[in-house]
Amino acid sequence: MLIAAYSQGIFPMADEDGAIAWYEPRIRAIIPLDGFVVPRRLARTVRSGRFEVRYDTAFRDVMQACAEPAPGREQTWISDEMIAAYTVLQRLGFAHSVECWRDNQLVGGLYGVALGGLFAGESMFHCERDASKVALVHLVERLHAGGFVLLDSQYIVGDHMLQFGTIEISRNEYHRRLRAALRVTARF
Repeated sequence: MLIAAYSQGIFPMADEDGAIAWYEPRIRAIIPLDGFVVPRRLARTVRSGRFEVRYDTAFRDVMQACAEPAPGREQTWISDEMIAAYTVLQRLGFAHSVECWRDNQLVGGLYGVALGGLFAGESMFHCERDASKVALVHLVERLHAGGFVLLDSQYIVGDHMLQFGTIEISRNEYHRRLRAALRVTARF
């Protein structure tokens, strides 16, 4: 059901009681892969090697960290049922995590769903400054290398996403780009 939903531009979110609802926003946020901007200070952090970046080694841990309450987000939209379902997607090769580690501790990361040339970014977290942003930079590099054409971020959550070149497009434009992305054979 999740794969069918993403193929149609729909994604789930759970409410505070864990009930899952399906969403298809009229305005969709994407990060144009060719227009991705890395702020200068962040580029220095990426080059410094402060974080060890790994892929798909702690998928469930990344999801659970994303589900934890944070300042300004006391409620989560990631339920235990969603963690279980996305973990199955990860085992099947459709969901992926990018993880930042420091001193063998998971300190930031993100996860999302890959279908064709689409990567639907779901959530990110950090315990150390810039860890989630470094994960995003590495995600974009990997998507470029793998032939992806669409990076969906669903909504602009906070102005910090704008620094990367995130834009909003209409539902119709999103569906046009989604159809094209699903025809692409990309590899995470």
